[in-house]
This record gives sequence, structure tokens and C-alpha cells, in this order.
Amino acid sequence: MALGVVVVEAAARSGSLITARLALEQGRDVFAVPGSPLDPRCRGSNDLLRHGATLTESGEDVLSQLGPLVERALQPRPRPAQSLETPNVQSWPPLEASDLTENDSGFELVLERLGPTPVAVDELVRQCHLSAAAMATLLLELELAGRVERHPGNLVSLR
Repeated sequence: MALGVVVVEAAARSGSLITARLALEQGRDVFAVPGSPLDPRCRGSNDLLRHGATLTESGEDVLSQLGPLVERALQPRPRPAQSLETPNVQSWPPLEASDLTENDSGFELVLERLGPTPVAVDELVRQCHLSAAAMATLLLELELAGRVERHPGNLVSLR
């Protein structure tokens, strides 16, 4: 899910170190922001640096290491035509937020499935065959336009 992990502050025994270990096991890059050697909240991140994590002071440090991978991930992907009634396997991977424009059928897909009764956002993602990021973008735009209302429990409905 991620190309790397940045640890900003981690105690000697923290969840951040578990995440960093799992990232290494999956072949991901681990970045660490150095901290004061006197601060116990920085012992874990400083230890990561001692054991080979990439020293990180800004986002540019991360981008310089992961730049080619990030550029490739941001390349637009061609989107095959699909029928709204019958999803097909060729429609995957799901559309990304950058693939959608206001004139796109993504808005129509969402609006067709919404009504006055709140619906789970996860269910909309499944029904519309959109990525979670694309759905979040669509719902935000619809909410800003005053057409969608958010409810507790990650539910949405038409306003």
C-alpha cells in the first residue's frame, strides 16, 4: 500500500517500530527523522537511523529516494469503456480520484445510488466500482455543492 514508511518520533518500544519492521519485511524503504539523543521519545527513530534507515529532514529527502517510483505511480492510466449495468473485470483497477472530472459519469453513478436514507460509503465504493480515493473526492465535491449530507458511521445521503 505504501512505497515507504517515515518514522518521525518513536520510543524504544513503539508501534511505529513495528510498522517500520513490517515495511522492511515487505521490501519497503524506511525513513527516520532524527531526534535529540536525550529525548526518550526519539530513541526508536534514532535506533532506526543507526541500523540503516534513510536520514530524513524534509519531504524532499523522501522524494529523492522514491522519486522514480512516485512518478511512475502518478502516470495516468488508460480507462477502458464500461457498461454501467454490468461491471466487467476490465474495469479494474478502480478509477482514481485524478481520473474523474465534474463532467464524468462518476457523479451520476453516486447520485443514482443515493437517496434520503443514509448509505455506507464502503457500499457505494463497491456498487460504483470506484476506488476509495475517487469516492472520497466525489463525495467531498457533492457535499461542498450542498447535494450530499454526511452522517455518523461513515454514512451519506442526499440532502
